[in-house]
Amino acid sequence: MKTLIKLTNIKKVFSTDEVETHALSDINLEVKQGEYLSIAGPSGCGKSTLLSLLGLLDTSSSGSYTLDGHDVVDINAKQRAVIRNKEIGFIFQSFNLISELTVAENVALPLTYRKDLNKTERTDLVTAALEKVDMGHRTKHYPSQLSGGQQQRVAVARAIAGNPSIILADEPTGNLDSKNAELVMALLDKLHAEGATICMVTHDPRGAKRADRVIEIFDGRIVSDSPTSETYIEEAVA
Repeated sequence: MKTLIKLTNIKKVFSTDEVETHALSDINLEVKQGEYLSIAGPSGCGKSTLLSLLGLLDTSSSGSYTLDGHDVVDINAKQRAVIRNKEIGFIFQSFNLISELTVAENVALPLTYRKDLNKTERTDLVTAALEKVDMGHRTKHYPSQLSGGQQQRVAVARAIAGNPSIILADEPTGNLDSKNAELVMALLDKLHAEGATICMVTHDPRGAKRADRVIEIFDGRIVSDSPTSETYIEEAVA
């Protein structure tokens, strides 16, 4: 499989006047195209920091990052925004939908910054994405008119509408009850089966074991990297 993401010796240090916090240390990671990767670990271990780096929402203190063969460490903020908008789809725990916009407008919003798409193409992508998450009948509704599970499905549609290279999900079921959480996880399973590359941060073992592979982080370092089947077989034996 093609290597989509490669991190080499990544470090992230947060500095204030009095203290220096090493959020990530010596992170080496490869993600193959079509892979479903789960990043697990306790709160404060560096999971979300790593996802922010992968999503070009933040920059590392040192190390290299290549995305689809392109070095993205030293590019400027405008270039990062262009790549982020085209290549990366985000799913957040808190949905991050804009209350004043309809479902269709929320999904379309990231596409409006794509100069390679005309209005008809954007509309077609939005329609296809909402149909894929079974929300095509809610295009004119507002977020306040939707349940939490429906809002997250709209957020998934927004993430996939532009056909990104990778989907990054940060605790995508964290604000949902068990029934809606299962529906969203089943949707991610479906997207992966259709060829999507997914990298998901979670502290829920039930969600983590849906992935092909689990990366475990502790104190800013990768302490385990193995196929999901091996990870949970070992835990069951232990």
